[in-house]
Amino acid sequence: MISSMSSNTIDPKGYVVYCPCMGRFGNQADHFLGSLAFAKDLDRTIILPPWVEYNFPKPTSDQIPFDTYFRVDAVQKFHRAITMEKFMKNLAPKIWPVGNRTVFCYSKSYTGEPGCDAKHGNPFGPFWDTFDIDFDASEFYEPLSFDTSNRFEVKRWQEKYPPDRFPVLAFKGAPAHFPVEQRNLLLQKYVVWSDKMIKKADDLISKSFNNEKYMGIHLRLGSDFSNACKHIESGSALFASPQCIGYRGENGKLTYEMCYPSDDTIVKQVKRVVKEKGINNVFIATDSRDLIPKLKKAMPKVNFAKQDGKSPHLDLAVLGKSDHFIGCCVSTFSAFVKRERDVSGKSSEFWAFQKLKKDEL
Repeated sequence: MISSMSSNTIDPKGYVVYCPCMGRFGNQADHFLGSLAFAKDLDRTIILPPWVEYNFPKPTSDQIPFDTYFRVDAVQKFHRAITMEKFMKNLAPKIWPVGNRTVFCYSKSYTGEPGCDAKHGNPFGPFWDTFDIDFDASEFYEPLSFDTSNRFEVKRWQEKYPPDRFPVLAFKGAPAHFPVEQRNLLLQKYVVWSDKMIKKADDLISKSFNNEKYMGIHLRLGSDFSNACKHIESGSALFASPQCIGYRGENGKLTYEMCYPSDDTIVKQVKRVVKEKGINNVFIATDSRDLIPKLKKAMPKVNFAKQDGKSPHLDLAVLGKSDHFIGCCVSTFSAFVKRERDVSGKSSEFWAFQKLKKDEL
C-alpha cells in the first residue's frame, strides 16, 4: 500500500488538480483513470475533485465530494491522494494561496478571452467557485502531452514545471485522453464504492431479488443517443466503443445496432442469457425506456426490476454486483461497469456484438 500522508502534511513533490468538466459521470470516470495515471507518472499527489452533476433545469452544476461515492483509501493503495475539500482547507492557504494561483491549459482560449478563460460557462465556473478559486495567471503547456507512459515526456513535464516553482498543476480540464487509454483500464480496481453505496446496493438487491442470482442490463435508449448513433460510419470508433471493438478495431466493426439495439435484439439477447445461465431475475438500468412490458411478455416467469429513484451511481453499483452483465458498447456508463467486472473476473457482454474469431480477421 502506498504510504498516505496526513491531510496536513505538504507533499514536496507537488500536486495535480483538475476540473472534471467533460460530460456526465461515465466520461468523468474515464478521465479520472487517466488523470490518476498522469499524477502517478509525474509523482505528484492527486487532488481528488468532486464529481460534477447536472440537475436540469437547474442552471448550474452541483459538485459532489469524491468520497460520497468512492473510498479514498482505495485510491491511496495505488498513489498518494487527498480530497479537494481537505486540500483547500488544510494545505492551499500554505502552498497555493490566494493571489498566486495559476491555471494550466494547452493553448489560448477559443473564446478570445485572455489566458485560459478557465471559469467560462458551466460547469467550469461553478466547479472552481465551489472552492472560491480564482486564477491569477495562465500557463500554456503546449507542446507537452498527457502521454506520460513515455519517460521522456515525464522528464519534460518535471523540468518545465518543477514543484518548487509550481507546487500545484491546476488544469482547466482533465489531464487525460478520452476514452480511457488501454494501459489505464486496470486502474479501475482502485475505484471502490464507499460503504454507504455498498449498503444501498445490497439493500436494493435484497429487496428486488431476495439475494438470488440476477443479471444486470444497461439500456441506453434516449433520443440523444439515437441521434449520435446515426453518425456511425461502418467500423469507426465512437465514445467508449474501443471496449468492445478494440483500440485498433481488432475485434470487429462498430454498427448502429451495437450502438442503439432494437427492442427485438434486446429481448432475444436477454432471453438467451436467462436460459443459458439459469437466471430468473433481471435488473434494468436505463436513461429512457425500460422495455419491461416486452421483456415480461417474452419471459413471464422472470422477475424484472429497476430502482425507484434516479441515482445513476446506485444503478452502477448494482450492475457491478450482478452475476452477468449486458451493456452498450458505446456508452461510458456501461464501460464503468465492464471495467469493474473485468478486474473482479465477472462475465459481461454487449448488445448485438460478437467478437471476431482469428480466422475472420
